[in-house]
Order: sequence, then C-alpha cells, then structure tokens
Amino acid sequence: MQQSSTEKRLYRYALTVKKIIIIGLICLIIAVGLELSGPLIAKKVIDDHIVGVASQYAVTDEFTGEVEFEGDYYIRSSRASGGEDTDQVTLYQDGLNFYFAEDAVSTQARLVEAGSEEIVFELDGATFAVPGKELATSEVFPFFEPEISSIIFWLSLYMVLILIASVFLYYKTYLLQHASNRIIRNMRLDVFNHVQRLPVNYFVNQPAGKIVAKITNDTEAIRELYVKVLEVFASGFIYMLGIFIALFILDVQLAMICLILIPILYGIMRLYKRIAGKYNLEIRETNSNINANINESIQGMSMIQAYNQVDRMTGEFEQLNHHHYTYQKKMNTFTALTAFNLVDFLRNTSFVVFIIYFGGISLDGTGVITAGVLYAFVDYLTRLFEPMDQIVSQLQQLEQARVAGRRVFELLDEPGEKVENLPIERYYGKIQFDQVSFAYETDQWVLRNIAFDIKAGETAAFVGHTGSGKSTIMNLLFRFYDPTKGTIYIDGIDIQRLSRQQARKHVGIVLQDPYIFTGTILSNITMNNPAIKREEAIAALKAVGADEFIEKLPNQYDEPVKEKGSEFSTGQRQLLSFARALAFNPAILILDEATANIDTETEAMIHKALKVLKEGRTTIVIAHRLSTIQDADQIFVLRQGEIMEQGTHQSLLNTGGEYYKMYQMQLGKKTSSIF
Repeated sequence: MQQSSTEKRLYRYALTVKKIIIIGLICLIIAVGLELSGPLIAKKVIDDHIVGVASQYAVTDEFTGEVEFEGDYYIRSSRASGGEDTDQVTLYQDGLNFYFAEDAVSTQARLVEAGSEEIVFELDGATFAVPGKELATSEVFPFFEPEISSIIFWLSLYMVLILIASVFLYYKTYLLQHASNRIIRNMRLDVFNHVQRLPVNYFVNQPAGKIVAKITNDTEAIRELYVKVLEVFASGFIYMLGIFIALFILDVQLAMICLILIPILYGIMRLYKRIAGKYNLEIRETNSNINANINESIQGMSMIQAYNQVDRMTGEFEQLNHHHYTYQKKMNTFTALTAFNLVDFLRNTSFVVFIIYFGGISLDGTGVITAGVLYAFVDYLTRLFEPMDQIVSQLQQLEQARVAGRRVFELLDEPGEKVENLPIERYYGKIQFDQVSFAYETDQWVLRNIAFDIKAGETAAFVGHTGSGKSTIMNLLFRFYDPTKGTIYIDGIDIQRLSRQQARKHVGIVLQDPYIFTGTILSNITMNNPAIKREEAIAALKAVGADEFIEKLPNQYDEPVKEKGSEFSTGQRQLLSFARALAFNPAILILDEATANIDTETEAMIHKALKVLKEGRTTIVIAHRLSTIQDADQIFVLRQGEIMEQGTHQSLLNTGGEYYKMYQMQLGKKTSSIF
C-alpha cells in the first residue's frame, strides 16, 4: 500500500466527524487571534503611552490640556487640534533622564550638552541650542499621569481577551479530543468487524499475536495521531499563520525574510518522513512479532516448561527484543540529530538576522525602530518557534501513526466474506458431495474426488488415520473453506449459492476441544441469542446430563466461567458444548472427534448425551474411537483423501478390509491395556 493512500484513508476517517473538527478549528482560530493580540497591544502601550510620553507637546489652555507643568497646560502634538501654528515644547528622553525643551525638537536629534537654561542638540551634523532644563523625577510624573488610564484600559482589555481565548481553547481541546476518540472508535469497530468476516485460512496463516497487535497497538498509535498530532499540527499551523500576519503588519520586509522558515520546516518534515518511516515500519513489525512470540509462549507455557524449552524461547525473545532495541536506537539518534537541533539552529539564526536587520537600518539612518515594534517583533519571533518545536516533537508520533495506519489498512484490505443473515428455511438434512476435491495449498490435494450421499436424519461417520481428510470434510461442509473442485449440496442446493452465514444457519458443530467463553454457564449455552430462552437453555443442559455437576456449583446455571472454562474437566466442557448445540437445534450436527479426549468413566455419560443430541437430525461424526460409531447408518473409511470403504459397522467388519484392521488394532490396544 502506498504511503499517500494511507494518508488519504486516514483523512477520510477524519471526514466522518468533520463538523466537530471544523467547529474545533474555528474555536482555535478565534483563540489564536485573541492571544496574538498581546504583542500588538504591548506595542501600543509602549510606543503610545510609555516611551511615547517623550515627544512634542502643544501649548494649550486648562480645558483642553492633558498635562499641567509649572502653571502652563500642554497636550501631545499628535492629539492637538491646533496643527503646526500652535506653540510647541518637547519632553526629551536620554537614557533614564528627561529634559524639557521650550521648542520643537526632532526625536532623531542627539543630546550634546544640557545646561541650567539651555540644551544643545545635534541633528544631521549641525548643532543647535534650545531653551530648556533637565527635569527631576517628580517633575516628569505629570506627563505620565494622563497615560495611566489608557495603560490600565489596554492591559484590562488584554486580560479580557486572554480569558475569552481560554474559553475557546477549552472548547477547541474538548472538540478535537472528542472527534479523535470518535474516529478511533469507528476505526477499531471497522477493524474488529472486518476480522470477524475474514476467512478461516487467514487466521491459519497469521499468528494471533500479530492480529491482536494491529487491532490494539496499531490503532492506539493512530489514536495518538488524531488525539495529539492532529491538535498539535492544526494549532501549530494556525498559530504560525497568525504570527506571520502580525509580522507583516509590523514590518513587511522582515516578515518576508521570515517566510523562508516555511520551506525549511517542510523540508525537515519530508526528510523525517522518508528516513523515519523506514525505521518505524521495522519497529512496529518487530513489535508485532514480539506480541506473537509472547502469545505463543503464554499459550504453550506448560509444554515449554515440560520439555525444558525456556532457554530456547528466551533466546528467540531476546533476538526480537534486541532487533527492536537496535531500530529504536537508530530512530532516537536520527530524531536527536535532525529535529530538535535544526529547530534550535533556526531559532538562533533568526535572532541573528533580526539583530542585523534592525541594527542596520538604525545605524545607516534609513529608519527608526520604536521600542514597541522591537518588543513586538521579539515576542512574535519567540512565539513563532514554539509551534515549530511542538510540530517537530510530534514528527516521530506522526510517522509511527502513518506506519500503524498502513498496517491496519493492510488488514482491512484483506478480502473479507460478505455477511448476509437473511433467514432461510430449516434444512431437512440431506447432504451430497459431488466429486469434491480440495487443496489447502496448490496441487497438494487433501481430498480427491469425494462423492457420497447422506439422507436426512441419518448418522454418518468418517474414520481414517491422521491426515486422511476427515476434518477437511467438516471444514468444507461448515464452509470454513470452499471446494477446489466439485460441489456440495444440502437438500439439493449448492451451498456456495448461499452466504456463509446462511449455509451455517442450521448446522451445529461440536469440536474435539470445545471452546468455552468467559461469562456464565447460561451465556455459553445461549451465546447471548435472545431467541433462546433461559428455560430452553436449562432444558438443554439437563437433556445432556450436565445438570449433575452444574447444580452442585454455588451459583448453579449462573456460575461465572473463567477463560476457556479452565475450572471444568474436559468431559464437563464437552457436555456444555453438547447443550449449546442442542439449544440451537440444528438440522445438521457435526461432531469432530467429540469423544476423543473423554475418559472411560465420562464416556457413558457422553454417549447418553450424544443419543439425545443426534435425535431428529442429520449427524456427521468425525471419529477416532470406532466404538462410538457402531450404530452409524453409514461409515466412510478415508485414506489419503479418498474413500476406500463405505458401509455399516458390521458390513465393514465382514469385508475384512481397512476398517476391520483399524477396529482390530483398537480392540487390541484395549485388551492390552487391561494387563
């Protein structure tokens, strides 16, 4: 699967909650706009109300004046309505000292000397003297006093904007997190539902641990993409856009210089994607293999310890673990060398360019930079690298999510089976195999030209040595697989014309090793099917004789069941599986070595349960113990995928063929076991 395809499919999942994401992004844009107003407000306060106090003033009267100084009234020239005809004075600042000049003095003039009655300035190489004096600190305060209310207003406005921004940031975070969790919930549901539709041979070829890793670990990595990476990238890009807009408002030329950071950031992301993607793919594949190894070790722990295979399994795990560690170290080294170092380098380089730019235009006299502009630019540049840092810090998570997405979509792209549960009429139970051949692998035939007929209500048994094809017949009839050649009919209907769910609708199965689910005894009988009532389930349990041990339990039929029913014996688990099949009342019942692992004491109880179970239905028995099939209507003897003999128990014994030899061998084993 191509990387771009993965990204498109991740994007399509995001579109399922696009309304929530759009509202969240709108909240983010508003919050960013409000928050980024801070440096502009600070610039105005500094330039207009703090540093701006040192400027030219017009002489006015008591009613229009803002400043009273030594009995006269003054107003900032920029605020005066009298224009240039009004008498002008200047409050001049040099460092921390202030001077009162009784004439208009340019802000670009340089103080040369200050006497008690006049002040000497230099401008464009020429000096000139202006009547005036140096002011004491207390004398400067009247010029600042009118600005206090404006400063308080602007700072209060900024605090209000920050509070409003925090509300929008809250909703932004909540909405994006909510959207992310909904996306990953939908994805996990899609993956799990798809796994339920995959053919059985997929699970034969794939270790369970690998499948579990894709459903859990990989979807969790994708969740981090939507929960964290989406928010960080969206916030970062919107934040950077807002900062660039503010930079263009302050100084177009310097903002244009700063735009070079965008292609550099894009280049970092492309480089990271190209190299880190390879490392992350290897890391996640190895992680899946580790899960498969752990799953196999846990499932087979008793055999591992019994055959002293601990060292071998530990060695295999250590090899996988070391491989994972090696690539994780490569990933960390690459991240350290590229991402964070490059961002720090760009930050420091930007400040050097900033100093050269502003220092240059100040030294050559081509422009004057106010303190407010200087402060705002430094603030915005500092803020600009915060989202860049956050974006770069999430690149590793982004690549992990992209690789995890590829693996999940590979699972989703596995051909699944169509699910169609439309009801069909209950089978009568007539079964016909018409020249059926089957191979799990190409040209490795397990069944060859199998042909037989089983009438409705009959019991048919299939016997043969290991590998003869007995269980494969069960797999084909239950549609775990389809024939490579030939046709299987039930009641004259080709079962491939039905969906797999319809074909299995009236077919029950009891396996050699019955699977018991976590829950209660009753939930294992009803399988949570509302059509099966509690009374019917209990009646099925009593019919097969399972009530004898169930009613001794503390909670009886509501007794909790552990994983795989480990608290029950093999015989008890088999009785539960018989009751399950009886409760579903199938027209065709398949018993796959159902009595192979049963002890002699339990065998009588199982045989009694089998008689109840087989009554009124067609029964297919895959048998190991020939003593359990003596009353079968038909017995088929298989060898290497072909039917060698066919008949009843007695007729097959009379022929003295393969069945007779198998029976004598088992009888001999039983006889010898007495001694």
